[in-house]
Amino acid sequence: MKAGFIGLGIMGKPMAANLRKNGIELAAFTRSGVPDDLTQAGVTAATSPADVAAKADVIFIMVPDTPDVERVLFGEDGVASKLRQGQIVVDMSSISPIATRDFAARVREKGADYLDAPVSGGEVGAKAASLTIMVGGAQATFDTVKPLFDMMGKNVSLIGEVGAGQICKVANQVIVAATIEAVGEALLLASKAGVDAEKVRKALMGGFASSRILEVHGERMTKRTFDPGFRIELHQKDLNLALATAQSLGVSLPNTATCQALFNACAAHGGKAWDHSGMVRALEYLADHEIGQQQK
Repeated sequence: MKAGFIGLGIMGKPMAANLRKNGIELAAFTRSGVPDDLTQAGVTAATSPADVAAKADVIFIMVPDTPDVERVLFGEDGVASKLRQGQIVVDMSSISPIATRDFAARVREKGADYLDAPVSGGEVGAKAASLTIMVGGAQATFDTVKPLFDMMGKNVSLIGEVGAGQICKVANQVIVAATIEAVGEALLLASKAGVDAEKVRKALMGGFASSRILEVHGERMTKRTFDPGFRIELHQKDLNLALATAQSLGVSLPNTATCQALFNACAAHGGKAWDHSGMVRALEYLADHEIGQQQK
């Protein structure tokens, strides 16, 4: 099976590298040019998304946002211009579930099939091939691509029809944002009460409040290390998707809206590139207190 990969950023490059490490014949394209280490590993540098489609049976896309996916698929020299019967387009970006269903319908008009397969696990998971991959699409199409998914991730699930993967990813980001906010509130409360927030965090890790976010993001809050793993501006994008989808469905997401307001406040103070655990800085501003600050 020949594969193609479009988008070789922080996530896409290691994902493509893992496909190649497993012996997959791979053509790739990114606007800045395919990195030398990939071409030296045997990846073919394509000249456009259309060129990738001409060379591959399965075409993976990993780009930042909905307009980027549309441009890759249907823009000038886009994938759709070279699609043929039996090919599979797999969008691993995190984008609008509503747009995803439209893109899938347009791809199917060309005789190809479509999976949406957003991921969770970040750069670390991409490099370690341990991503969680949430897939929407037909069972038979999923079964065809599953061996390739297994080269990039460890927890690969078919959620439902096209768009279901994106809904699952949106739900993931809602939970992550709300949990970051809750951890921030709890540690800030402890600190302003004059209690060592790091000791509180460690104690809570042994109880029912324990979570991966308390472990990792809570430590970032107490140590005040906000260099990005996952940037606030990217989480803003994901919550915009959640809120827009909720509006289209007539669903109220009050806590999600609050989290987005806190992210917006961080962004307004120069924090777009902070790690999303930096949300706590908006809470600290409201409390006039930084975690770890000595009380007067």
